[in-house]
Amino acid sequence: MKIDGTAFGSITIGVKTYEHDVVIRLSDDVVKRKKKLSKRVYGTSHTVSEDEAKFVYEKGCKELVFGTGQDGQAALSPEAAAFFKDKGCKVVAEPTPDAIETFNACKKPKVGLFHVTC
Repeated sequence: MKIDGTAFGSITIGVKTYEHDVVIRLSDDVVKRKKKLSKRVYGTSHTVSEDEAKFVYEKGCKELVFGTGQDGQAALSPEAAAFFKDKGCKVVAEPTPDAIETFNACKKPKVGLFHVTC
């Protein structure tokens, strides 16, 4: 799975452009991010909750590449970070344009979580 690029509010994966946040599964399936799992806890989708981390994580995942938005405004909550650590899943969190490069270069079994605005 190769991510081709991003602009404010969108991400292009293969030949398809998504105008919402996405999760890329181990199988390379692209699904819509379940922001409500975090919004109901923090009132915002800029902080990833433990419940959302559980939705994102898949058994066998060695790395989560987290695109924190065009300007890097999103972050994992302490509980979400602890969840990934407990699963032995390294987290690389960086602004979405940089995270795309990281995701494309990563050879480990990985999952991607990409915030496409701020």
